[in-house]
Formats: sequence, structure tokens, C-alpha cells
Amino acid sequence: MTTQDRYGDLIIDGDRATMTFRRHLPHPIDAVWAALTDPIERKAWFGETVIDGRTGGTIEMLPDEPPAAPDAKRLTGRILVWDPPHVFEHEWHQRIVEDSVVRYELSVDGDGTLLTFTHTGLSVTNARGFLPGTHAFFDRLDAHLAGAELPNWSDRYAEVASSYPSWS
Repeated sequence: MTTQDRYGDLIIDGDRATMTFRRHLPHPIDAVWAALTDPIERKAWFGETVIDGRTGGTIEMLPDEPPAAPDAKRLTGRILVWDPPHVFEHEWHQRIVEDSVVRYELSVDGDGTLLTFTHTGLSVTNARGFLPGTHAFFDRLDAHLAGAELPNWSDRYAEVASSYPSWS
């Protein structure tokens, strides 16, 4: 994994942007899938989640972080692709940003799993703000899978935000 993969990539197309992160996680694909899609697992590193796990099902999430009003953080959407344990894609409807789509793709990668995450349809400004936040959440996911103490999201966001100077 390169530093760029860890810090993600931002592709700008007009007034919209796509964020992509590639993370090698030294855990079996089924464990990573569960951490992304099982409500109890996801709550441990992201926040409260309700998933109707099927194409056409729904997802509702209330992230623990960032510190903001629940109605600003709440995310909802329809599941567009549900292909366990390889692809999970859903709409992202959140009051504070434009509608968008997130996609998690998992593949076996040596002794672990390659997670490729894309978030498409955000404005350039919002995507730039989401980069360090997404990075912080994936650091929490990695710690959760390892059974380690989770980094504080706000602290981690502040630490990595300065690593994105070409996108700020």
C-alpha cells in the first residue's frame, strides 16, 4: 500500500468529485465484510447503523463523529449493490451535503483484504472536507479489526487533515 492509497485520491470532474481510498487490511475478507455490514460491528467503529442487507434494501447510519447535531449527521439511502462479501454500494443522503453514492469493494489481497472505497457525487468542497474524515474512520475500522484501541475520530481528523495540502 502506498502513502497515496492510505491518504486517498480525489478526482475532480467539473463541480463534482470522487474520493477513492485503497486500504490493505490484514484480516480475512469475511471479517472485513462483517465490520462494514453487521450493525453491531459497524457501531463499534462508525456509529449506529440499521441495514436491510439486500439489493434494494435500505441503510440508515448515525455516525458517532464528528461532533454535530444528530439530524446533520444522519445518513440514509437505498442499497444499490449487495454482493457478499465483495461489493456493498449504497446511496448517501445527508442533510448537510448533496446526494451521493458510496461503494465498498473487497478482494483477497495476499494474507488479508484489499478494501477499495469510492464516494462519488460530492461537491469539490465537501469531498475535500470528507477526505480526512474518511481517513479517520478507516483508521478506526483498522483498529477495530485488530482488536486495538480505536483512535479518537476528532483527534485523528486533526492529525491527518494537514496531510492533504494539495487538496485544501
